[in-house]
Amino acid sequence: MRRLLLSTLLAAGLPAAAGAQAAPGGPLRIAYEEETLPNGLKVIYHVDRSTPVAAVDIWYNVGSKHEQPGRTGFAHLFEHVMFMGSRNVGPREHYDLLAEAGTRAGPDANGTTGYDRTNYFEQFASNYLERALWLEADRMGTLLETLTPQKLDLQRDVVKNERRQSVDNQPYGLWQEKLLAHVFPAGHPYHHVVIGSMEDLSAATLDDVRSFFKTYYAPNNAVLVVAGDMDVAQAKQMVRKHFGGIPRGPEPPPLRDASLPARIGASPREVVEDANAPAPRVYVGFRMPPAKDPRGEAVEMLASILGGLESSVLDESLVRRQQVATSVSAFNFGMVDGADLLVVTATGKPGSSADSLERALVAELDRAAQTITPAALDRARTNRRFQYVNGLQRMGGFGGRADLLAEAWTYYRDPNWVNTRLAEYAAVKMEDLRALVAERLTPDNRATIVFVPAKKERVGQ
Repeated sequence: MRRLLLSTLLAAGLPAAAGAQAAPGGPLRIAYEEETLPNGLKVIYHVDRSTPVAAVDIWYNVGSKHEQPGRTGFAHLFEHVMFMGSRNVGPREHYDLLAEAGTRAGPDANGTTGYDRTNYFEQFASNYLERALWLEADRMGTLLETLTPQKLDLQRDVVKNERRQSVDNQPYGLWQEKLLAHVFPAGHPYHHVVIGSMEDLSAATLDDVRSFFKTYYAPNNAVLVVAGDMDVAQAKQMVRKHFGGIPRGPEPPPLRDASLPARIGASPREVVEDANAPAPRVYVGFRMPPAKDPRGEAVEMLASILGGLESSVLDESLVRRQQVATSVSAFNFGMVDGADLLVVTATGKPGSSADSLERALVAELDRAAQTITPAALDRARTNRRFQYVNGLQRMGGFGGRADLLAEAWTYYRDPNWVNTRLAEYAAVKMEDLRALVAERLTPDNRATIVFVPAKKERVGQ
């Protein structure tokens, strides 16, 4: 354990002496340096020379919450368009140019879209740092020069097919769309899913997409993280060389009002007959404090305790003891503005009663205050700490150091947020969880979606 902790602390930028003296559960610090270019681009540098690997991660402060009604899916659509080439890079050539640096498309280089942001990342052999910076700068600065109706139509079809595969034709695929619609009222930034609707994707025009890019894909609406085996002075020269000449964009419009009452104020329930579902499944959603709220960590802990671990409360009751469910899970989305969504789900056995499954799940949620114990909190806290520290062993990619530094600036305007996470997890107490359960796990704050396998029609006699 001591060797693992020491290597983790060293990788995080601590001197050897400090790492050797640190005890499990003690402080962990990610060192960084930051600057802001004249065009408004925020840049964060993190040095780690333990391996010849570097990462570039850029977050644009735009997600599905910034979309307007009738224009849903634009943020995700643009994530795809960003790989269709720019002035000096051909369509899909982005990955080819990084493959020479040992980068694998997907785990090492990709783009992702969420409710609150869009990001693009690369991890590579560190001697290819300038190439990675050039690639990101070229598409930030010149993508519109080569965007054509044909490219837009191609990616529009790709996204539509993605929706068919992951939502429309997937067992239980509509759960997220339906649950969001009940928890967040029409017009709220989180009312719709990231992938958008087929109607809005079809209606998107080239002018719409150009306007979206000019509004949000500007240096003053982004943070760039450069991490790994590098010399900071040289990295700064590269960043200024490639990004410094990109003009500042207009100030993006303010986010629509995301404030909401603490509770939904009702118990919406919807039953869905699903031809693709092999067994009944129940989704229960609760409106929760957002990630930026001081109770954000308590929401994470509550999700882990309820159904985020194999030793969770609902696993023990519904799967092992009552045997009414084959699996359960609980998680929160981590939405940052106005409110978050905590989801609890249980899947029944093929041919079993959806009503019985729902009653058993709701009964356990109603008695959550009695079933959450200090031992369960300790397990959840240990798990959150492990997941966080384990992610920090990666330089790039989802949950790696570069990614977390970008998240820290985008959501909190403070890179040091990465160094406070473990202390915030440790600070969650039983009384915090009890208060959260009493306020939010209530019947008037519960939205339920029940999936029932559709009855198959008999063919012949």
